[in-house]
Amino acid sequence: MLIFLDIDGVMAPAKSWQRPDILEDGFVDFSSKAVSVLQDVLAQNADTTIILTTSHKSRFSLSQWKIIFERRGLKVNKLESLNDNNDFQSRKVEILNWFESNDIHEDFIIIDDDKSLNDLPTFYKDRLILTSSLVGLNESHWADIQDIVNTQLYLSLVNNP
Repeated sequence: MLIFLDIDGVMAPAKSWQRPDILEDGFVDFSSKAVSVLQDVLAQNADTTIILTTSHKSRFSLSQWKIIFERRGLKVNKLESLNDNNDFQSRKVEILNWFESNDIHEDFIIIDDDKSLNDLPTFYKDRLILTSSLVGLNESHWADIQDIVNTQLYLSLVNNP
């Protein structure tokens, strides 16, 4: 399975009135609720690849990102990133471009707070967990994540060619 993962507004709620906790590695701490949900997803899907979609994706190398996740309680075995967004494309365009460039045959989930993703084509939007940037990923998203995981990708392809 692939998880397209944003950080701000997903793993770390974005509260403009509150300064986020910065850990010794120079990056924000993750919400314990978000960590717990993602731990559960990773535990159930051992062969998961996380694909970073965050605007911070270029700040650190993939090996540094793995350490960042590990310090926050998440063991990520497979980690990739969208390409650098030098053209200032919307997240929607970035993700659609990734799919155009990669032939995938595995399930995927998009976890993000970017409202531009509401305009994704139905096939992709059906696999979107759209969080509130003020709250982030939490246990209220668990049932939706399970619904996506339990909906085989090939059934989605049959219903949305």
